[in-house]
Amino acid sequence: MTSKKIESSKAPEPVGLYPHARQHGNLLFLSGVGPRERGTKKIPGVELDETGNITSYDIEVQCRSVFNNVRTIVEESGSSWDNIIDVTVFLTNMKDDFKIYNKVYAEFFADNQPCRTTLEINCLPTPIAIELKVIATID
Repeated sequence: MTSKKIESSKAPEPVGLYPHARQHGNLLFLSGVGPRERGTKKIPGVELDETGNITSYDIEVQCRSVFNNVRTIVEESGSSWDNIIDVTVFLTNMKDDFKIYNKVYAEFFADNQPCRTTLEINCLPTPIAIELKVIATID
């Protein structure tokens, strides 16, 4: 079975040495995807101070951005949103952010309802509040 590395030309650049996704057979595995914008360090919904620390953030704006980034990678890889079968979500503030994230998630996944795990973690590699790890199929 072959394995193919996939680099998106539209999604935000990875922050380390890893591809946006890897196809193995008919499975597509996405690396962690955050809400950043391609070609910049801008993070939708995040305000930073002069030293790069978060002063405020809007979890709804970040959720919409990260879901759109995932869609971009999935579609550019030759799959589709409806082929997503598993989602792992990392939140840095479960108590304050889960309700809003869950509402936005329900909008994006109203028709396709993949398996889902949501975890709270201490921090992420960049000043973001959400990151997704996704598995999809490719027809």
